[in-house]
Amino acid sequence: MSSPALDGDVEDDASIIGRSKRDPDHFAAIFDRHAPLIHRYLARRVGGDMADDLVAETFLIAFRKRQGYDPGRTDARPWLYGIATKVVSQHRRQEERTYRYRNAITPVPDELGHADRVAAQVSAQAMGPLLGTALAKLSQKDRDVLLLVAWEDLSYEEVATALGIPVGTVRSRLNRARKKTRAVLTAAGSTSNHQEVVRNGR
Repeated sequence: MSSPALDGDVEDDASIIGRSKRDPDHFAAIFDRHAPLIHRYLARRVGGDMADDLVAETFLIAFRKRQGYDPGRTDARPWLYGIATKVVSQHRRQEERTYRYRNAITPVPDELGHADRVAAQVSAQAMGPLLGTALAKLSQKDRDVLLLVAWEDLSYEEVATALGIPVGTVRSRLNRARKKTRAVLTAAGSTSNHQEVVRNGR
């Protein structure tokens, strides 16, 4: 997954973070570059009002942890998504309330890639109003993987980096989350959507 911010001659995230270790003011460029994506991710999970606070918390933690940033990782997004996901886990009850009371959560379509990523996106998009119910029923760990893949278009490797887990664990959690979301569709009688998910999830 390429990032427009890292294309061409634009300085990569690792270089900026490296300079910020000596001059903290440089870290503002990381915020300017990635805050909109992190805010979108958080808003989907906990609602817009709380997302504003959690974005600030996410980048404050990132700033404090910048000394330990791996300079070999030129793209800081997986690192930031990992921090944001941990921040959300501290507000899990709010997230589940958001899902239960939201009538519909419609993910913004991203460019489709790997077949399993396509299946994850279809699983999320096909549910429409049922998505909130399905997400609320997932375990926190399974939900983290599903949303990072389906909504944020992270690769399995990037999700593994973000969450600090093996790629195989990413695959197993995603598979389990897909099965549970299909079960919600079936229970609600959404057979056409269910068939579409199954067809795309092969």
